[in-house]
Amino acid sequence: MKRVVLGLLTLIFTFSTLSFSIVNADYQSPVVNVVKLAAPAVVKIDVVVQTEIYIDPFIREFYRQFFGDIPRQFEESNSVGSGFIISKEGYIVTNYHVVQGAKKINVTMLNGDTYEAQYIGGDEELDLAVIKIKPVKDLPVLEMGDSDKLQIGEWAIAIGNPLGFQHTVTLGVISATGRKIPKPDGSGYYTNLIQTDAAINPGNSGGPLLNIYGQVIGINTAIINPSQAMNIGFAIPINTAKRFINQIITTGKVEKAYLGVYVQTVTESLAKSLGLKVTKGVYVSQVENGSPAQKAGIKEGDVIVKFNGNQVERAEELTSLVRNYTPGVKVKLTINRAGKEQVLDVTLGSLTSQNTSSTNVSKEFYGMKVSNLTTDDRTKYKVPAGLEGVIVRESKNSYIKVGAVIYRISVNGYSYDIKNINDWNKVVDNIKKGDYIGMFYYFNGINTVFSFRNN
Repeated sequence: MKRVVLGLLTLIFTFSTLSFSIVNADYQSPVVNVVKLAAPAVVKIDVVVQTEIYIDPFIREFYRQFFGDIPRQFEESNSVGSGFIISKEGYIVTNYHVVQGAKKINVTMLNGDTYEAQYIGGDEELDLAVIKIKPVKDLPVLEMGDSDKLQIGEWAIAIGNPLGFQHTVTLGVISATGRKIPKPDGSGYYTNLIQTDAAINPGNSGGPLLNIYGQVIGINTAIINPSQAMNIGFAIPINTAKRFINQIITTGKVEKAYLGVYVQTVTESLAKSLGLKVTKGVYVSQVENGSPAQKAGIKEGDVIVKFNGNQVERAEELTSLVRNYTPGVKVKLTINRAGKEQVLDVTLGSLTSQNTSSTNVSKEFYGMKVSNLTTDDRTKYKVPAGLEGVIVRESKNSYIKVGAVIYRISVNGYSYDIKNINDWNKVVDNIKKGDYIGMFYYFNGINTVFSFRNN
């Protein structure tokens, strides 16, 4: 009897082995080959950031009067991000917010080798930056793809360092293209983004989003808060980055495009009061003389509804879309004029030349450089139409930020209106050591005065 039972068990085991053999035993996912190719060129970026500790100016002035100057105080913090190597010379692309304000940048390769990196340049608005390590023999490099040819549903592979877990691979699809999300500081929108469900987490920022051929199609940059939704991530299209990377490598900065219109978001009340034939879009309230917009035939009262195929519903979106291009590029604007749609070809101008003409250069004061306001500035920073002043382009102090509009300066109790950089230069030229200064400025919807003593 025991022999019979043993024989049956042997037969059952043999049958089960034959019946449940491995399916697709020789199959290998193409993702494996992508990772083998791409992972060595993806790097972990460790950043040490030094920030100045804010001290209320009134407290600072009190201590200065009775105890002398308070030494500037700083604190250090660490953060981690990702990047990818684009050339044998050691240039690495990442997000601007990954390396912003970095005191020290270290790059770690897949094999564990670590290098100190140099910050080359970048742009906060585009959230794009380039760093560099000293070239080494056989440095791995990623090939860039064509994000304009993406199709919804195709594979998307993300490689990065989420939460510091080095070279993590996640897989998903292209969920959508042409997405827009608001910037964290409320200054506008990131536009024309790629949406993917490949898992992206803090630390993935700056890493590549790859297609099934191992080509970079995007730069992972943002996620929806996991408490609100899962696996909704966004990447900057690689074609947007390609327009500016060489500029950053060459000059450390980017030259952005300029349209030259005063615009405002179409609302229900605006549409009804002006008798507009559309309920969504961007209303053109003024066209700047000699601007690319005027040359293309855009007129006051037009409503811009599309920019190069992207739907436009808010003024901030239009500004962001324009800044995604370089001067000289031809784009198509779809406008609604008195109820009829027209498509106009526009050759974009240079925002840099608009902001740095010979009549638009200021004296530096208190670590700030300013320039005259432009139409794009008013749109980007939501500056009221009736407000005149100078806009802060660079700021090395911790109190008045880039984008603030300074409209009045008080010196020892005497006030001076500031409507342009000529007014600014005249006032700051006459400020002396020991003078008490009050800066009246507008920023983010609020009028503020910052007072200090010039030392």
